[in-house]
This record gives sequence, structure tokens and C-alpha cells, in this order.
Amino acid sequence: MARVMFQTGISWRVVEAKWPGIREAFGGFDPKRVSRLTSKDIEGLMGDSRVIRNRKKLEAISSNAGRMLELDVEYKGFRRYLDSLGDFNSTKEALHKEFAYMGDSGTWFFLWMVGRKVPAHDQM
Repeated sequence: MARVMFQTGISWRVVEAKWPGIREAFGGFDPKRVSRLTSKDIEGLMGDSRVIRNRKKLEAISSNAGRMLELDVEYKGFRRYLDSLGDFNSTKEALHKEFAYMGDSGTWFFLWMVGRKVPAHDQM
């Protein structure tokens, strides 16, 4: 999900080139660790040339990780949460409401990346 968020409004090539450093800076995106990022941690990331330094996105990645963990507990698994949402359009709407920086294309890409059934990209 974080990759999708970074790609919002930015060339996928930029994100692709920076991705190894971004993953390293975020410690492999362990959701518990990411959800506990403090203002000081965000400030540190803002000075880290490995990441795309957009404060709003960095803060949203942390809050989205927290929301993902909450849903994981509530539904006894994040995949179960996704399963509960129904078809693609219902899932897309729910993800738009629950998570920051999850637009139409980003949501499609995220769902495709996690192995969900998605319509052809030109049929969204």
C-alpha cells in the first residue's frame, strides 16, 4: 500500500528507482513499527534522501499502517477484511474511505499486487 501511496502524483519510474532505499528506510514496512512512527521519526525521514520526502504521505503511511492493524484484529486477518468488502467497486470505495492516498488507479494496483481479482485497467 505504501508503494501505491508514494506513486500518487509521481512518476512510477521515480518510485521504482527509489524503492530499495524506501524499503530500507522503513525497515521493510513492518506494520507495527511503521504505525508507531513519531513526529521525530517522520522528521528523520524528511531528511533521508532515500525516500520521497512528502510529509503528508509519510504521516499517512504511518496512520494507514495503524488502520490496517486495527482491521486485521477486527476481522481476524486483513485478507478477511478485504474478503468482506464484496466486488471490486465496493472494495475500492471502502479502501478510499479507510486509507489515505488510495485513489482509483492506486487502489486497482494495490488490489492487483495483493492477488485480488481486478477488472482490466481500461474497464475501471
